[in-house]
Amino acid sequence: MNDLYSRHRGVLPDWLALYYDEPLELTHGEGRHVWDSDGNKYLDFFGGILTTMTAHALPEVTKAVSEQAGRIIHSSTLYLNRPMVELAERIAQLSGIPDARVFFTTSGTEANDTALLLATTYRRSNTVLAMRNSYHGRSFSAVGITGNRSWSPTSLSPLQTLYVHGGVRTRGPFAGLDDRAFIDACVEDLKDVLGHTRPPAALIAEPIQGVGGFTSPPDGLYAAFREVLNAQGILWIADEVQTGWGRTGDHFWGWQAHARSGPPDMITFAKGIGNGASIGGVIARAEIMNCLDANSISTFGGTQITMAAGLANLTYLVEHDLQGNARRVGGLLIERLRAVAAQLPGVREVRGRGLMIGVELVKPGTDEADPQAASAVLEAAREGGLLIGKGGGHNTSALRIAPPLSLTVAEAEEGAAILERALRSTY
Repeated sequence: MNDLYSRHRGVLPDWLALYYDEPLELTHGEGRHVWDSDGNKYLDFFGGILTTMTAHALPEVTKAVSEQAGRIIHSSTLYLNRPMVELAERIAQLSGIPDARVFFTTSGTEANDTALLLATTYRRSNTVLAMRNSYHGRSFSAVGITGNRSWSPTSLSPLQTLYVHGGVRTRGPFAGLDDRAFIDACVEDLKDVLGHTRPPAALIAEPIQGVGGFTSPPDGLYAAFREVLNAQGILWIADEVQTGWGRTGDHFWGWQAHARSGPPDMITFAKGIGNGASIGGVIARAEIMNCLDANSISTFGGTQITMAAGLANLTYLVEHDLQGNARRVGGLLIERLRAVAAQLPGVREVRGRGLMIGVELVKPGTDEADPQAASAVLEAAREGGLLIGKGGGHNTSALRIAPPLSLTVAEAEEGAAILERALRSTY
């Protein structure tokens, strides 16, 4: 046990998870690569949990942060803040929500908390619909709506949460149906749930479930849900903390795969927009955002230095068409991994969109989750010079692959080759 790990164990919580039998200290990064304290170089296919969205040490972001730090770092929302207004204007315009207002937080957890506060206040209801296998953050209220037992340490909650089907396409009672029948069955389940409760405030849903293993429904499910929700005035909150900013390649926002019934009432975002700076937020229709009748501020949400990072990062993303790159390079990577998976009995499915890819592992010859194999592949990939993530629900285990959106074709091939060797060494 190295000295830093010993110190970590001595002062930080036991439940603060670390990857790897011998945990890494990452000291610096550049582009799609990072280095550890022993000088080892790794291709980064997890990006600080989907947070390093464009590239490590992106010069445009580094320059913007440095220049802003030389002027003023922070003032709180009690004062006018030009970078915050400018980033809010950009995000509102990109959101697809009419008459949008933006409130900045410091994390996706806090963004989801804010969305729940707005929804329950606006609707005068503390009942919330959420998806099975979902994850929405670490706070008390976010844990209360998380449909993933591994990340929910308490059943206590300020909210009454009702869980509906649909977030996982290839498991559960509707898995054997075709896409149209699957959507119809999930809609009927939603209607049945609504028949047994007082009208909920909102449905909160990740277009692609992140911690749950990058699972998703067929395109159009949430549009079909929206038709049912609209009839009762129930709001739709799209949790885009992991799917936003073009990561899925096909769309700028994950909800756009379900756009037939219009945009969500609220979008929550975080992670990639700051490229490592602590930015989260909520986009909402003005009447919803403005429904609070008490004073509120944010001490650290929207602080100048993080807004400078977000503006520079978003500008780079759009000007360099990283969404298009995610679509092109991600498509190649998914097909490469599917070709590998077809030869390995322990790989149940390769799924995802753009540069948000899940590889579900099972015990060979069964449909049973294999978390030990997922950990072994994680270790073997690291030995080969590749960092990836893992996740899954109560009956699944999946590898999570989400590189920076500037990933090159050569780097995708390199990462796929390392991952193939790691999978073959495990199976």
